[in-house]
Amino acid sequence: MKRCPTCQRTYTDASLNFCLEDGTPLISDALPPPSFPQPEVRQQQTPLLNQVDQMAPTRAWSPVPPMPPPRKKSSAVWWVLGGLVVAGILLVGGAVMLLAIASMSSNSNTNANLNTNVRNSNSRVTNRNTNINSIGTNVSNTNSTGSLPASMSDDFSEAKWGAGNYSYGDTWYADDEYHMRSKSKSYLVMYAPSNDYNTEDATVRVTARSVDGTSPLTGYGLLVHGEKDKSGGLEDYALLIYTGSEPQYEIIKHKAGTQTTVVPWTKSSVIRSSTSPNLLEVRAKGDELTFYINGQYVNRITDTENFKRGVAGLYTSDVAEVAFDDLEIER
Repeated sequence: MKRCPTCQRTYTDASLNFCLEDGTPLISDALPPPSFPQPEVRQQQTPLLNQVDQMAPTRAWSPVPPMPPPRKKSSAVWWVLGGLVVAGILLVGGAVMLLAIASMSSNSNTNANLNTNVRNSNSRVTNRNTNINSIGTNVSNTNSTGSLPASMSDDFSEAKWGAGNYSYGDTWYADDEYHMRSKSKSYLVMYAPSNDYNTEDATVRVTARSVDGTSPLTGYGLLVHGEKDKSGGLEDYALLIYTGSEPQYEIIKHKAGTQTTVVPWTKSSVIRSSTSPNLLEVRAKGDELTFYINGQYVNRITDTENFKRGVAGLYTSDVAEVAFDDLEIER
């Protein structure tokens, strides 16, 4: 019987000369074990490379002269070499993957910048031709950008806005006011004639009145952030008032040409009825819109659609005639 002087394992195979666990030359039980203390070996905690380094002093203490192990028994070296090869392959694969991810990210950023540039380029095109869109709204496209004055005003003494008879209503100038009248059961929108009326981060005011005291049934009022999308649909927010026997206000938006309610009709004592003029005001700051009527706060909403690049506009509905005057924009 043979025994490993390092790990004390025993082997009955007489032809075996080295320990199968740590490669230490075996000794016969007929020989007395060495009297000096043996080093502690913890196979589960010591890396494989350290185990190989520790074998040299262990062989020096063995009473049996060390013999070169058979080539087929030196599996530890092959394990080390195999591990190094696998590690190299993993490192190369990881580097390739990182390069691929970086390339994809670069392409994504390039595409994003390209899309942004295209959008900015489109926004600089100005079309001041007045057209009627598919939902019966008369508008003027004004998508240009650039430096804007700190303030501007329009008292409607000069004919700048679109005027004429359209399929969904009429607009005209009279007595230094801008008049609008829609067809029955429809509404009419007119956007400002140029980007000088841009409402981004601006306070916009206009005076609105019913000409004969009959209020349009579904309101009239002031638009902000107005522009047409790529398909020609309206995009804006609007503060509307009803000046009948029970005055009320409503906040709406147009998106892709569809009108929806943001704040439903709400009674308000600050609204003047009959033919009395009402001062409508919208204060835009970032994505926040704050609404005032005759200098009194009435409501606040968030521009969730990011329509802030648009211009001011005017709105009416049904057949009652309304007039607008003294439009002001402060930035």
